[in-house]
Amino acid sequence: MRDSTDSLHPVTKAEIPRAGAVLADAFRQDPVWTKLFGAAQANDPKMGSWYEAPVSYCHRYGKVYASSSRLEAVAGLTPGDLAVMTAWRTLRCGAFLSGLRLGPAMARKALKMDAVFKPIERDRDAHMQGRAFTYLMILGVASHLQGHGHGGSLVRALSREADRAGLPIYLETETERNVRFYERLGFRTLKQITLPLIDLPMWEMLREPGG
Repeated sequence: MRDSTDSLHPVTKAEIPRAGAVLADAFRQDPVWTKLFGAAQANDPKMGSWYEAPVSYCHRYGKVYASSSRLEAVAGLTPGDLAVMTAWRTLRCGAFLSGLRLGPAMARKALKMDAVFKPIERDRDAHMQGRAFTYLMILGVASHLQGHGHGGSLVRALSREADRAGLPIYLETETERNVRFYERLGFRTLKQITLPLIDLPMWEMLREPGG
């Protein structure tokens, strides 16, 4: 069946750098990341190393899929109880090393990010209230392939898998355009917040099984 994870490409450990590069390209115009890193740094090819961190984390604690072996689109997800990249988990899966490749300036930005995203973690706990769920940590499509259906196919396959397990899917997204994209795929907005320090919106969304 097309809309199942059987149709997807499981990203291997050797492919993590490629997946990081795809995500860096996908997020180079993202308002949150541009505000955090600055436009020049957000477009730096070395940012692939930064995006290797969530891929490594999901590879260790959850799953990482691509739309095909060409890695047009990449998604990383974890069980809900492992949604937070704690220092120990980040160190254990090797994700910490990815950020270190960009030097001490990036480490300082990482500390700032912790304060920016802490309210999201609190909201996630409040929304889910101990329920088991799948957390879609990151999803990106190569910039020159956006609008070609790769992201939608990936999310539909992940949704089918979650339906089989009877699990909701939870995510956060930074742009209203993405909100419309996820709504078409069965997600609803639980809450819109303004991120501290950078004063930008974030939408917290949920797809119930069968949504």
